[in-house]
Amino acid sequence: MARNVRAGLLATPKDLSPWPKYFYDAEGSRLFEEITRLPEYYQTRTEASIFRQRARQIVSRARWRELVELGSGSASKTRTLLDAMFEARAPGEEVRLRYVPLDVSESALKESGRRLIREYPELEIHGFVGDFERSLEPLLNAHTKADDGESSGGRLVVFLGGTIGNFTPERRQAFLDEIRAGLRPGDHLLVGVDLVKDARTLEAAYDDGAGVTERFNKNLLKVINERLGAGFDPDLFEHRAIYRTEKTRIEMWLRSRVEQEVYVAGADLSVRFEAGECMRTEISAKFTPESVRRMFAEANLQLLDLYTDERELFGLAFGARA
Repeated sequence: MARNVRAGLLATPKDLSPWPKYFYDAEGSRLFEEITRLPEYYQTRTEASIFRQRARQIVSRARWRELVELGSGSASKTRTLLDAMFEARAPGEEVRLRYVPLDVSESALKESGRRLIREYPELEIHGFVGDFERSLEPLLNAHTKADDGESSGGRLVVFLGGTIGNFTPERRQAFLDEIRAGLRPGDHLLVGVDLVKDARTLEAAYDDGAGVTERFNKNLLKVINERLGAGFDPDLFEHRAIYRTEKTRIEMWLRSRVEQEVYVAGADLSVRFEAGECMRTEISAKFTPESVRRMFAEANLQLLDLYTDERELFGLAFGARA
């Protein structure tokens, strides 16, 4: 983290967006869950509506025994898929289903795991605390065995919430390449993608009237303070969210209200901000059906379907190894 934050603060413009994982301490995870319930934040409820309409159709495409979720958070939308997977079992079938969540927040994993065990007593859960940079390859290459020693069968790997948009194009390519390398015959991939729409709707989703997203954005400074002994005062920054039409992406920034100097002990760095200077903290790319297909093809993945809502606000891209 010290190395990444140092590099980001020395960049021009200052840029912490390549490392969105630093938002998600316990407070960051809590704030994001609050964001997902805001009226302006259409993504979560729209994605959930697609699952309600399409889960049985998705599950009917293969006989998966394992659901792997990358960046699972509260696993709220996962329940719809789990319900469909349990319903799809043959009468009297005793093969256990497995849920394998990966998340950077240990507290979120434990809380969601406890809830799921209460709701699905027959479900096996193998949780992994980690991030995409170091944990993806060992997670996808861990061959879980059933009780009888046989292979666990096909897996559905899901990456939801439009989080794929938080990666730069280069990191997105590397991420999908790594997923493809971990897919076995019978495995499939389901990726949530936020679709291109008018700038007003997009910017409102990242700059809500209640100020929750602003608190989420500024919490990044508190994380850096706590973990790297920095001296950021969040009150000396203001939140901004801008849609860049030419790049089809939202950018979140923190704008310094005053001229200031901040010392980051863990990064051995003293960094200066001019009054009005902005630091990028997050990007969120938006997609069209064609750019989704191109993204999959560049990773040697075959896009088998793109499930969307009626208004085409959001999509679930379903695919497999080409």
